[in-house]
Amino acid sequence: MSKLSPSSLAIAVWGVGGVIVLVGQAIWRLLPLALEPLLDGSMSSFQLGLYFGWTLFNAYAEGYRGFQRSFSPRVVGRALHLARHPRPLFVVLAPAFCMALFHAKRKNLILAWAVLALVIAAITLVRFLPQPWRGIVDAGVVIGLIWGMASLILIFVLALTRNTAPEHDSLPA
Repeated sequence: MSKLSPSSLAIAVWGVGGVIVLVGQAIWRLLPLALEPLLDGSMSSFQLGLYFGWTLFNAYAEGYRGFQRSFSPRVVGRALHLARHPRPLFVVLAPAFCMALFHAKRKNLILAWAVLALVIAAITLVRFLPQPWRGIVDAGVVIGLIWGMASLILIFVLALTRNTAPEHDSLPA
C-alpha cells in the first residue's frame, strides 16, 4: 500500500477525527453523571458492586468486543479507503462514511443504523433513571467509550505508521 499524500491524509484524519469528536462529546456529557453517585457517596454496597461490575462488563463488551475488535478497525479501514478513493460528497460526509452509515454492504448498513437507533433509544430511556441508577449505567457506557476512543486512535496511528489498513468487509462490491 502506498503512503498517503497530504490531502489523502487530511481526508482520513477528517473521517476518523469526526468519529473521535462524536465519541469524545458523549464521554464529556456522560462523565459527570457517571461520577456523581460515586463522588456523593449515595450508593449502597450493592449499588457500588453493581457500579463496578457493570463498568467491567462494559469495558469488555462495549470497549473491547464492540469497539476494538469491530467498530474501530472498520472506521479506520473505511477512512483509509476513502483517502485513497475520494468522492467529493463522501469526503464531506467522511465521519458518517467511516461509520458505515452509507455506501456499505446491506448487512453493514442495517447493523450501523440499528446500532444508531438503539443508542438513541437507550439515551432517551436512561435519561429517566434517577441517580444512582443513571450513574451506574453511564459509568459503564463511559468506560466503553473511553476504551473505544483509545482503540480508534491506536488503530489509526498504527495503520498510518505501518502503512496498512485494517481488514474490513463493509464496502459494497
